Amino acid sequence: MASGFRPITHLRHVGIAVPNYEGAVEFYTKVWGLVPVANDSGVTFFGTPADPEHFILRVREDRLKRLDLIAFAAGSAGEVDALAERLGAADVKIDRDPTVLTTPGGGYGLRFFDPDGRLVEVSADVEQRPYRLLEERESIPQKLSHVVINSTDVQATKAFYETHLGFRLSDWLGDLMCFMRSGPQHHILAISRAPSTSLNHISFEMRGVDEYMRGTGRMIRSGHRPLWGPGRHGAGDNTFSYFLDPLDNVIEYTTELETIPDDDTWEPRTFDPMLPETSDQWGTGGAMTEVMLPIMLKQRDDGGLWTPSPL
Repeated sequence: MASGFRPITHLRHVGIAVPNYEGAVEFYTKVWGLVPVANDSGVTFFGTPADPEHFILRVREDRLKRLDLIAFAAGSAGEVDALAERLGAADVKIDRDPTVLTTPGGGYGLRFFDPDGRLVEVSADVEQRPYRLLEERESIPQKLSHVVINSTDVQATKAFYETHLGFRLSDWLGDLMCFMRSGPQHHILAISRAPSTSLNHISFEMRGVDEYMRGTGRMIRSGHRPLWGPGRHGAGDNTFSYFLDPLDNVIEYTTELETIPDDDTWEPRTFDPMLPETSDQWGTGGAMTEVMLPIMLKQRDDGGLWTPSPL
């Protein structure tokens, strides 16, 4: 694929399926700070008043826990069609050809599988919602920041997103994780080496450091102790507080993610994972505990690989 083809503008939403649907809806509404914007027969779409995206997280009821899909935005319907043509020519498995979407906000999109069997959606012309700036001390997510996935072959998965979706490499964490961007934000996707094909974590951006700390404190007061954090990473220079949702998905509050030149002059760096300041510049987050590592470096593949989402 031509290196100049860069259809992706940003990360739109992540869809998950859960057996404890009511518990998950209550958690993301009352504790995590998202706003239900639509729901229908076992699915809730969550947004935030600060983001024009209709929804940034979709929670669907299912007897099995799974990652339903990762959705990215494209610049135009023409780029969606061009992407479908290019993927087809490369024998990438298409799940849904480009069509009008029936999810909140509508739009025009297609779905396909990445080389690990993860379902990916790319869409354009999605209607925007009215939105506002968050107030000082308003400690709810401002937007979806990034998603990190686990892969048994980081190089092959990285090459897929570069070749077919136009992602660019920002940095490496040793040879363990690569950080990928589609614009000036340091990463909207990261790929981590693991013994399984699975979801690593979903990250939500807060208004600022004060709001990030207030959100972290709200989680702690609600009985949800951080898996890791609060701290500040080296790669990406962002703050982090990691927690578990009711289904043991790792979720993160973050802010101040690094921005880099949105051109071809950037030289990717390699951060040494053995240096303490690489994991946490502040030294406040503690070690990646015996709880954190097995959860993020899962031994078992996620459910739903190579399987279309029913919604």
